[in-house]
Amino acid sequence: MTAAVVTVSDSCARGEREDRSGPAVAQVLQKLNFSIDVREVVPDESLSIQNLLIRLAREVRLVVTTGGTGIATRDVTPEATVAVCDRLLDGVAERMRSEGTKKTPFAALSRVVCGVRGSALILNLPGSPAGAVESLEAVVGLIPHALELLDGKTAH
Repeated sequence: MTAAVVTVSDSCARGEREDRSGPAVAQVLQKLNFSIDVREVVPDESLSIQNLLIRLAREVRLVVTTGGTGIATRDVTPEATVAVCDRLLDGVAERMRSEGTKKTPFAALSRVVCGVRGSALILNLPGSPAGAVESLEAVVGLIPHALELLDGKTAH
């Protein structure tokens, strides 16, 4: 299974801060036998995020973003994701928030989105390393089945 990990962060894109969330997410995915084909850092710019998601959805089966999912003015990852998805998977995002609130009430402020573009699954995660890993772990068991469904394997 192929995957891409995208860190959405102005300060990381400018080289002012080390990206810790992207590597943490990639490590979890590698343990689950995903091949991380692409690692990218992009600023909090909606068009840049959209263009990258469109390209990556053609190249890999799973695109995971980390960052830009809060309520700050520059947090535009959810809007960029919604703009490029064919369908949204609201239950996946709900599960991440639900599990996250068991550790911190601030998880309720997360605006993560999950959706489908073509045959690729796009999953937004929070920007903190712990939040990103915990959110991914909350839904990682759903990903193989979701990818099978996108492959047309719909027999139950």
